[in-house]
Amino acid sequence: MTTARAHFRELLWQQNPAAVQLLGLCPLLAVSQTVANAIGLAAATLFVLTGSNLAIALLRHQIPQPARLPAYMLVIGGFTTIAVLVLQAFSYDLFERIALFLQIIVTNCVILARAEQVASRVGVGTAIGDGFMTGLAFAIVIVTLGAVREIVGHGTLFADMSSLFGATAEDWRIDVAERGMLVFALPPGAFIAFGLLLAARNATIDR
Repeated sequence: MTTARAHFRELLWQQNPAAVQLLGLCPLLAVSQTVANAIGLAAATLFVLTGSNLAIALLRHQIPQPARLPAYMLVIGGFTTIAVLVLQAFSYDLFERIALFLQIIVTNCVILARAEQVASRVGVGTAIGDGFMTGLAFAIVIVTLGAVREIVGHGTLFADMSSLFGATAEDWRIDVAERGMLVFALPPGAFIAFGLLLAARNATIDR
């Protein structure tokens, strides 16, 4: 149990796939303009990671070694399709904003890496835990980046959360400033904000 906890703690902080291994940067930087967008992609990625790890762990003895990568892609693609359909059904406005990067979750190297390195080699329980914690680690980074970019770039926080949580979230918006620095809402700002977050994290680790 202690070893498992240490492994999961390492995934969340010391070996975070997004902040340390720099995997999945394309959707991370592209979708993180706001917290709402970030949560939407984070939840979908968490679902696909956990579900695909579960399925691959269950099928690992039935998948022929030469066909393992195509088989993993089919499994990941199936769970990605489910995530797309669910978001289309329940939050179409959010789906339209992140549709492109939601649909290419299947190509996210974080998910394929966990399938190959972990789910195909361990039991179901460990595979589920690894998928969930890896998805959570990715979620922490993208939501934090989304919060920073929304505050600095737009001067708001939790705007458009109603697209995720319905009418009850309409009053969640916080106006932090009258106007933001537009560059942080644009692609160059994503690189700047992410670089600053990485620098802050690395400074903490070094201590």
